[in-house]
Amino acid sequence: MWSNNKMLILVVVFAFSLSKSFLHCQANRGIRNYNFVVNEATYERLCETKKILTVNGQFPGQALYARKGDTIIVNVINNGVYNITIHWHGLNLPRNPWADGPEYVTQCPIQPGNKFSQKVIFSIEEGTLWWHAHSDWSRATVHGAIIIFPKHGTDYPFPKPDVEVPIILGEWWKADVMEVLREAVATGGDPNVSDAFTINGQPGDLYPCSQPGTFKLNVDYGKTYLLRIVNAAMNDILFFAIANHKLRVVGADGSYTKPLTSDYVVIAPGQTLDCLLYANQPPNSYYMAARAYSSSNVIAFDNTTTTGILQYSGYYYVSPSLPFPYLPYYNDTNAAFEFLGNLRSLAININQPIPMTPNTAIISTISINTFPCPNNTCAGPNGTRLAASMNNISFVNPPVDILEAYYNNINGIFDDRFPSLPPLIFNFTADYLPVSLQVPERGTVVRVLEYNTTVEFVFQGTNLVSGIDHPMHLHGHSFYVVGYGFGNFNKSKDPLNYNIVDPPFRNTVVVPRNGWAAIRFTANNPGVWFMHCHLERHLTWGMDTALLVLNGPSEADSLLPPPPDMPPC
Repeated sequence: MWSNNKMLILVVVFAFSLSKSFLHCQANRGIRNYNFVVNEATYERLCETKKILTVNGQFPGQALYARKGDTIIVNVINNGVYNITIHWHGLNLPRNPWADGPEYVTQCPIQPGNKFSQKVIFSIEEGTLWWHAHSDWSRATVHGAIIIFPKHGTDYPFPKPDVEVPIILGEWWKADVMEVLREAVATGGDPNVSDAFTINGQPGDLYPCSQPGTFKLNVDYGKTYLLRIVNAAMNDILFFAIANHKLRVVGADGSYTKPLTSDYVVIAPGQTLDCLLYANQPPNSYYMAARAYSSSNVIAFDNTTTTGILQYSGYYYVSPSLPFPYLPYYNDTNAAFEFLGNLRSLAININQPIPMTPNTAIISTISINTFPCPNNTCAGPNGTRLAASMNNISFVNPPVDILEAYYNNINGIFDDRFPSLPPLIFNFTADYLPVSLQVPERGTVVRVLEYNTTVEFVFQGTNLVSGIDHPMHLHGHSFYVVGYGFGNFNKSKDPLNYNIVDPPFRNTVVVPRNGWAAIRFTANNPGVWFMHCHLERHLTWGMDTALLVLNGPSEADSLLPPPPDMPPC
């Protein structure tokens, strides 16, 4: 068939509208304001129509544009039917955890009919991050990209691309996602897996009733495109690739990397990548695709594949069968960690140096667990209720958010004794482990850190119930991923192989199945900062804690006061 690619007009209009929006926001050099109206909107996917929660009726939600060091105000107006909070994923928000968003950690949720103005402070971040709901499972459809341009007078550390394109990878359920959550909580079992993955909100050609809406990216031969990739999926690490085209990674999690050219990328929920795409292949149409990486052989996952189409502008013969990209197999751990292990920081941030001799060391197990149910009536293994933990503590949301309790000296809301070592020592990654080890403690337990403490935090995966990879995310701080490995962490031998020269600077690290990952950072941001697995079901089950960073010696090193419109509990 022959094509003149009329979709090019749409792409040009889309790019112009994004530029126009950003220029409009830049018109006032003061603090800019955005309105996020949370409401339900009707969308049709997979041959069925349903209502979903959105911001301003859009799925995915609108991108926020800023320059490094900017401050913006986002007015969140909840016209929906559920409580809501919004999190600015990867932004450190210096001294201002009040705007961070995780419910019952830094704020109580915004109830239907109410609003909250969040002061979003950009500091060291540059590149691509994202925003999303941080209450229940609302983030399945309430999310969007954050694009952070260099400061005026500076530029990218690579040749400026001709076009920049957000690529948001998501997950779609035919059912109401909140009903999926409610059923899982009620039964104690694993939530139903999604029915599709999406690229910019569309499942793509391989799903029923989806071909007309398939995302299409029109390109001109010879031009360079900066793909700003976000994994907004709920429960799946993803492989992503474009047929016959290599991707050149130049950034990750809002920080620049040394260029890494690859046939595919691996991106976990919560992570972002900046990738240069060179339109240098014979003019044709080519599939882009994403599918799950899942290392467990017993945990159910969505094994479908989402697609988009890269199509060159101009007149040419379109192959009747479009080239399809190579994607590693679902459980190809070697492929996943070959990519992740090759990422390197472009330059070490002089304001965030790598701690060479951390003065605080924490090792935490991250485990899938179970709680017993009366008469073994739950849907977890052997009639139990599924749970998760860090250092054998399954996190429980308090009735008042932790930040408010800390700031106002409200006793009895949280325990500040998160342990430095696992309270139960065993062969964490053994093939067979006693069932008695599966039951954790319940609690709202945080770790207190003095201001400017240098921290090494080692996440140790376990094989309790079933081992799987865990993308662990820390709010309020980016960190250096200095090492990872398989099996049990050896504190005498493994640090000898750390990368303390150019480790990647990230906010979410993938801990390998039955393995470990080590991060280092300086706790120089006062406040309460959530730490959790970014697989949503694990967060729901309790694989969470919080770091409480105390004030520094001066006012400039201390927590800001709360805004006057904090949502009440």
